[in-house]
Amino acid sequence: MTDVVMPQMGESIVEGTLTKWLKKRGERVERDEPLFEISTDKVDTEIPSPAAGTLSEVLVEEGKTVGINTVVARIDDAGNGAPVEPARVAEPAPAPEPPKAAEAPKEAAARPAAPPQPEPPAQETIKPSPAPGRPPGAEDETAETSSPLSPLVRRMAREHGIDLSRVKGTGAGGRITKQDLEGYINQQSGAPAPAQAASPAPAPPAPAPAPSAPPDAGMHPKTRIEPMSTMRARIAEHMVLSKRTSAHVTTVHKVDMTKVARMRERHKSDFQARYGISLTYLPFVTRAAVEALRAFPLLNASIDGSNIIYHNEINIGIAVALENGLIVPVIRNADEKNVVGLQRAIVDLATRARSRHLKPEEVQGGTFSITNFGSFGSVIATPVINQPQVAILGVGAVEKAPVVIDDAIAIRYVSYLSLSFDHRLIDGALADQFTAKVKSVLESWSEEVL
Repeated sequence: MTDVVMPQMGESIVEGTLTKWLKKRGERVERDEPLFEISTDKVDTEIPSPAAGTLSEVLVEEGKTVGINTVVARIDDAGNGAPVEPARVAEPAPAPEPPKAAEAPKEAAARPAAPPQPEPPAQETIKPSPAPGRPPGAEDETAETSSPLSPLVRRMAREHGIDLSRVKGTGAGGRITKQDLEGYINQQSGAPAPAQAASPAPAPPAPAPAPSAPPDAGMHPKTRIEPMSTMRARIAEHMVLSKRTSAHVTTVHKVDMTKVARMRERHKSDFQARYGISLTYLPFVTRAAVEALRAFPLLNASIDGSNIIYHNEINIGIAVALENGLIVPVIRNADEKNVVGLQRAIVDLATRARSRHLKPEEVQGGTFSITNFGSFGSVIATPVINQPQVAILGVGAVEKAPVVIDDAIAIRYVSYLSLSFDHRLIDGALADQFTAKVKSVLESWSEEVL
């Protein structure tokens, strides 16, 4: 029997949310075959099976958040899936025994000298619940406040000024989870609520929904409520955090992309034949941004309290739209790649992001980000900074437009670049100089693609 555990997807990650089981209990699974999907603060990905065999037990349901190294399932890798399964299925049969347990007092009166019998049911009832959390030692560390905390929990505590020693953790090892903190915050903000809950006041709310249901029984409901996905909830948290953290300002520059457009048109067929992928505008913009970051390294920096951290590497995050959200995988050492290398890296990261095959380190360590909202037809937008970076460049759609050149009207390929920057560190003049540098590289493009 092989235990399947919640993996640690990065040094600072202490928990993960199991979002979907890709195999059902009793199904055959091969070694390294995707078994379930998880979501963490850093990445959503598929987790492969550690062994070949039959998925005999599923211990953590979809949507549950558990600590790292928590056993989430067991695989029967000895080929005894059939014998083990009946044993497991037979266990629910004792479910009717609880009623007998209720009748146990009569039997207990008949045999008072047999105290061991009441004890086993009690132990059997208790064991299943600690099992998932036992590996980290939940029973021994419940009261401790020194258990590891996720960066998200620490941040929420700082923002709300919460003393974590007053929050009871329900995670593995007594660890305080995001849900624990949210519950504590709600409890503190709604202090009168407990008094109402203790009194018979809950009775009025119950009738309130009841009358509303019958009138809508034969009609279409006016609203539909569903919980946010794990990814959407995290995106919401990160966006709000970024707005609270940085003083956002956006500057917009119009760029003549004609030279790039003509070079792309000249090479795109050969590029497709040689590499099997399309040549887009994004690697040209990324290449120009790299040149601008070299010239103005402050936009490649980040802020830590009152300190400025200058990054020697240029790691460009490329925003990728997913079916239910977005993610920003990182092209490491982007300054070492030409247009071909950047295009291949962009396609590779985007493909694996959409198929949930990114590694945790591939969404960490970015120093500057680019978002291509022009691919959806948008002309201008004001993107939100990807913390802890200090700037993000948005690329609008490249379109033909009439432009005045030497007092004559000409048709040119035009795009708008939107730079959102953190005004705590970047002044408007520097932001405009940076964007003007990107514009200059693109408008005077001379580097051959192939």
